This record gives sequence, structure tokens and C-alpha cells, in this order.
Amino acid sequence: MRHRLLAAVLAGAAVSAALGAPALADQKDTTVTLTVNASGGLSITVPATANLGQGTEGSTVSGQLGPVTVLDQRGSLTPNWSASVISTDFKTGGGTSGETIPNINVEYWSGNATSTAGTGSFVPGQPTAADRVIINVPRVAFSHSGGSGNNFATWNPTLVVNIPAGTVQGVYTGTVTHSVV
Repeated sequence: MRHRLLAAVLAGAAVSAALGAPALADQKDTTVTLTVNASGGLSITVPATANLGQGTEGSTVSGQLGPVTVLDQRGSLTPNWSASVISTDFKTGGGTSGETIPNINVEYWSGNATSTAGTGSFVPGQPTAADRVIINVPRVAFSHSGGSGNNFATWNPTLVVNIPAGTVQGVYTGTVTHSVV
């Protein structure tokens, strides 16, 4: 009898435990991935042409080049970039010494951005006319640091050309090159 009583008590306890305790659920995890692609690369656009006007030997001619834009669509965690600028000599005719304005006479200042988008810091190379630089060697025109993801900056730089004494009359042409890395 003792065995029966013990068996009945144990059976009752098992039924009670089964009914009173929550059942363990079976669960499985799914690892989900997705890919965010860059929508593009790092590019720079500049005006195809610019006309600064006219002057005489010994004078200065200046004017804005038009909008320069760096577009960063790399989708980077660290979208840092630096745009630089350099000029060639300006020449007319056969490009003799009297027909050349050396690039040592060409100055540039970026001014502040006219438009930006994205996070981080956008820094002009030369915010004011007092900061202008001679662009016979590459100079920083604009830069971006910090933030994340895509961004862009546009500025309208000013070019100043000092026409040296002894320069002959003519239409002078030079190339101002912007690049970004």
C-alpha cells in the first residue's frame, strides 16, 4: 500500500508540475544581412570656361570662375577629402616671354561654401581675399573631414591675375585645374 500511495503522490505531483509550470518554447534565430552600396564615387565638377575681363600691363584682372562642386557618394564611414587647385602660365600668340603671364602671377581664393550637404566639417582653403594664394603649385582649395556617408560642397572661387610690365596685347589663355582626393 505504501508503494501505491507513493506512486499516487508522485503521479499527482508530476501532473501538478506539468500543469502549473510553463512549457519551454522552441526558438531558433535567423541572421539577417543586407548590403548598402556606394551610390557613386568622389568627383569634382568645374566650369568649362571663364572670362576674367581685360586689363593692361602692370594692372590686375580678377573675377570668379563659377561654381566648383565636390560630390562624395562613396558612402564612407570617414568621408574625408581634399580639393586642390593649380594654374598653368597664361599665353597668347607664340608664347614668348612677352606673350606669357607666368603662373607665379596667378592668385586664387576659394571663399566660403555657397552650398553644402552632409555631416562633418567643410573648410575653405582661403575664406577671404586676404587669404589668397599663388597657384603655381598645388594648393588646398577646399576640404571635408568627419561625419559619415555622402556629402557635397560648392564654392565660387576668385582668380586674380597680375599682368606684368612688358606683357604684349592679346587674348591670354591658361588652365586652372581642380582635383580631389
